[in-house]
Amino acid sequence: MNREKEIYKVTLIGSAGNAVLLTFKFIAGILGHSSAMIADAVHSLSDFVTDLLVLVFVNISSKPQDQSHDYGHGKFETIASFLIGLALVAAATGIVASGILKLLDWWNGNQLETPGWIALWAALLSIIIKELLYQYTSYRGKQLDSSVMIANAWHHRSDALSSIGAALGIGLAILLGQRWTVFDPLASIIVGFMLYKVAYGLLKTSIDELTECSLPTDTEEEIVEIIQSFNDVYEPHNLRTRRIGNRIAIEVHVRMDGQLPLHIVHERATTIERKLKERFGSKTHVTLHMEPVK
Repeated sequence: MNREKEIYKVTLIGSAGNAVLLTFKFIAGILGHSSAMIADAVHSLSDFVTDLLVLVFVNISSKPQDQSHDYGHGKFETIASFLIGLALVAAATGIVASGILKLLDWWNGNQLETPGWIALWAALLSIIIKELLYQYTSYRGKQLDSSVMIANAWHHRSDALSSIGAALGIGLAILLGQRWTVFDPLASIIVGFMLYKVAYGLLKTSIDELTECSLPTDTEEEIVEIIQSFNDVYEPHNLRTRRIGNRIAIEVHVRMDGQLPLHIVHERATTIERKLKERFGSKTHVTLHMEPVK
């Protein structure tokens, strides 16, 4: 299975869904006089833009190591996840700002238009399609161990959540009458803050990887346990770990009997490396520094 081609296929399916939805949402938002639906359409537009980012950066990140990138190009995938997070922040800011302006208009006595049924139907359709895209993209992202696909899946999920908020606001504004049209911009503001929460999670993960944050404590403990499973290897120390896109790097010092022949020590180091790669993936970067027992 070609990982790059599979990511392309999944992303193209998502982008096709986003293109259809954003067009329908903008039309429904304009014809239905719904700020919540227009805000939801802006979110779908940001989804479409992030799909393009995925397609560009996955092509770069899949390139093998070269003279200028000794550890490969995996972090370009992390950069794509970071940019997706920024796109979510931008979309959320626009949605919240638009909703607040509408809310201020209502507060100052201006009558807001009652949204039409077409806006409600657009929101309900979006919930179904975007949740299906989330489930599909998330499942395939985990299969392919792609952080950028998982990030993009959450972008689909956040759009489904924003459509739920839009549907509630639009539905209440329609059913309760002209006096309660304020529910429409209120729903768009709530949607915006939901997007901020999703964006925070994506940005934190990406920044951790880009700043060489260590792997979680339980993962590091598992690495030490694997090393200590060999009876002739002692005192693993100076453990350093990090992520490089969809793979990890492990650097550690271990001790062995200083009287052992070099080829025995080398064989043991190779066995440990193989064991770690069996657990964490064949592309795991492992560096073992062998020291004599003191």
